[in-house]
Amino acid sequence: MSNHSHHDHGGHDHSHGFTGHAAGANETRIAVAAVLTGLFMAAEVVGGIVSGSLALLADAGHMLTDFAALALGWFAFRLARKPSDARRTFGYDRFQVLVAFVNGLALFLIAAVIIYEAFHRLQAPSPILGGTMMAVAVAGLVVNIGVFLVLHGADRENLNIRGAVLHVLGDLLGSVAAILAAIVILWTGWTPIDPILSVLVSVIILVSAWRLVRDAGHVLLEGAPGGIDISEVEPHLVASVPGLREVHHVHAWSITPERTVATLHACIADGADGTAITRSIKAELSRRFAIGHATVEIERGVCADDGGDHHGAPDAAPCHQPARSAAAPSTR
Repeated sequence: MSNHSHHDHGGHDHSHGFTGHAAGANETRIAVAAVLTGLFMAAEVVGGIVSGSLALLADAGHMLTDFAALALGWFAFRLARKPSDARRTFGYDRFQVLVAFVNGLALFLIAAVIIYEAFHRLQAPSPILGGTMMAVAVAGLVVNIGVFLVLHGADRENLNIRGAVLHVLGDLLGSVAAILAAIVILWTGWTPIDPILSVLVSVIILVSAWRLVRDAGHVLLEGAPGGIDISEVEPHLVASVPGLREVHHVHAWSITPERTVATLHACIADGADGTAITRSIKAELSRRFAIGHATVEIERGVCADDGGDHHGAPDAAPCHQPARSAAAPSTR
């Protein structure tokens, strides 16, 4: 006999796991950051062309993609407000993760373009107006620090915010590199320092971009949420929930890092109260593993997925297997 129970412990809203004040604050901060970035981007393009600085033009190009990334991030927060529907039963929260993944890939492209241009600039150095470069770079640093502080107060666990912060951090480092290059050029006239520092900033950006793509990709591939060891779920639940004999077919993943979900089969003792055990399982998943939404399938005697027909035919496998070690639960 199998009883499928679908209950969300604590009354969480399935369609909006990340709403309310925190989401609104993130949305406002990313909108302010987009406006500031877009305004200064235009000024930096002009300064880069006038001074002939690759560092400034590279930083301006980066700020262009930052503006697009911040605008897309803002749109992702707006879209996440939409409720779930028949086609997207978990709502639109995952779009934030997709935006973060795209932003990470964009950072790879930006870094590659900067490195390519730096190589050609080293092969054929061109004159650079150090004074103009310094003025624009200092102004850029001030703007980037302001934007970074705006985003710094947002939810840093949100991948969408992380992607935005990385873009802005790349701009901030680019401005610092441009200032250092301008100082060297004004003092020594050695222009190769400009593309060299641009490459250094690009390498730093690549490291951060890889981490963002890795984390966003893990969510998109529905990997186990960070901080949850699937092998610990069965022994903890069996030890904590009276009447629960075994747990198997455990799956846990994230809609976003803030919204974790799980499904599992629970084999219970004969005569045990399935509803009460289901509630206890969900309470433990929420308390111990921070899983706010879970679907539990209650089983008695046989597992419906392991052979036989839907009426518990004799060839169906028993759901409770005493010979199996609790330390190595099934995670199918």
